[in-house]
Amino acid sequence: MFLENTVNHTEQFGWIEVICGSMFSGKTEELIRRLKRAQFAKQSVEIFKPTIDTRYDDVMVVSHDANEIRSTPVSSSASILLMCEGVHVVGIDEAQFFDDHIVSVCNELANRGIRVIVAGLDMDFKGNPFGPMPALMATAEYVTKVHAVCTRTGNLAHYSFRKVANDNVVMLGETQEYEPLSRAAYYKAMRSQPKKEEHE
Repeated sequence: MFLENTVNHTEQFGWIEVICGSMFSGKTEELIRRLKRAQFAKQSVEIFKPTIDTRYDDVMVVSHDANEIRSTPVSSSASILLMCEGVHVVGIDEAQFFDDHIVSVCNELANRGIRVIVAGLDMDFKGNPFGPMPALMATAEYVTKVHAVCTRTGNLAHYSFRKVANDNVVMLGETQEYEPLSRAAYYKAMRSQPKKEEHE
């Protein structure tokens, strides 16, 4: 369970929160919920997403159920540091698509006294740790792992199974391209795939 920090009035301090999980697990929904609560509290909030993520909108961060919040698309993590003067809370969506420098950027922001909330996929479609996410999870004060529901078994799902033939690690997609699977369903699905590829 996620518990927010209590406020220490004698010392300004920041921290990092990571929200991770598979596709369709509610990562962006939870990110938006936390950021909107900060906005309601009249805190200064800046939100960033990678420029390559244009699935729903070029500017807005949008969850699968159409909840949204305005963001600034950036092509590199270094750009984030330039836009966070006087900010209380920074939100970053789809962190797995950023360069590895995103880890030092988040730590620099936290060291400045900023609350940093990061959402991203913890594993790619092959079941491997995804980009900078493992290092972000290791340096974060709080890690929340959310789960989808497996489309084949109804159990908790934490794998993102790619249904189309594309071997690129980065491939944006929705329910046509991906489905959330439990461990057992994922490995069963992965075992049935190589046989097709071996004959190509």
